[in-house]
Amino acid sequence: MSLPLVDGFGRTHRSLRLSVTDRCNFRCPYCMPAEHVVFQPRSEILSYEEFQKLVQVGVRLGIREVRITGGEPLVRRDLPRLVERLSDIPQIEDLSLTTNGFYLRELAVALRKAGLHRINVSLDTLRRDRFKELCGVDALDRVLRGIEAARNAGFFPIKVNAVLLRGINEDEAEELVDWARGLNLSFRFIELMPIGGGPVRGREHLVSGAEVKARIERRHRLIPDERCDPSSPARTFRFADGSGEVGFINPITEPFCAHCDRLRITADGKIRNCLFDQGELDLRGPLRAGASEAELEAVWRRAVGNKGVGGCVELERESDSGSGRRMWQIGG
Repeated sequence: MSLPLVDGFGRTHRSLRLSVTDRCNFRCPYCMPAEHVVFQPRSEILSYEEFQKLVQVGVRLGIREVRITGGEPLVRRDLPRLVERLSDIPQIEDLSLTTNGFYLRELAVALRKAGLHRINVSLDTLRRDRFKELCGVDALDRVLRGIEAARNAGFFPIKVNAVLLRGINEDEAEELVDWARGLNLSFRFIELMPIGGGPVRGREHLVSGAEVKARIERRHRLIPDERCDPSSPARTFRFADGSGEVGFINPITEPFCAHCDRLRITADGKIRNCLFDQGELDLRGPLRAGASEAELEAVWRRAVGNKGVGGCVELERESDSGSGRRMWQIGG
């Protein structure tokens, strides 16, 4: 193993977000616009073999956790094949997937057999009409069946994430939590981040994590989870009655950059330090040109060396984003 990836602020990088596609079958208003979306040509998207090679380089540099993202990763054909390739890398301690759940019913068993450890499902509402309005697809029942399929396949814990939007779905906070408690699911509330390309981006729609937590505490007593990994973006709490947990990811009101240990590789092979970063370095070009592992390692190290204090704390500059990329093009 080579020397670990340590940036100028002393943060050691162990976690990788791997975006396998910029495509998605939903059109959530805080992420992807409903029309005029231009996707990357397929020739520019990395193959599964190329993803595997880059992850193997990362593992040599100390990467131990990999989360597969998109776009929506399950629209990528035969994704369990990539999961199997990555699960065969013995140094990877945690291999997870974030999905909208649409194809989970069909793929949960195959993903589990391929070696996937954990699943996160995005679900912003439990109301069918609101789901269709938010996502552009009448698929709430399908997503709920997908979560059940994941439970039956043996995934545990299953985390469910929601973005609450003021004036749109903020009234469902308590309902979502109680639903998750009843199914022994871990729930996470994520603050709205202004880097999507859809119509909902402004701070007027932001519902802070502190506000949501206060609302839940009026119904349930919460106890801080002392087992929480300080590098995790979520601050988690256990319910005092012993039934489940809830977490809050608050990049806008409580930036967590000081303990960040994450890197990102986009579907077209660019390495980035953060969703809010101002730049990226190319891995696809050197990889396809036959670069050695040492040459690819040098790109990883240069990327980490460029990492600033943290994108979350520089959100006021988001409109000046260097690459102009949006969330679905980077990897959620």
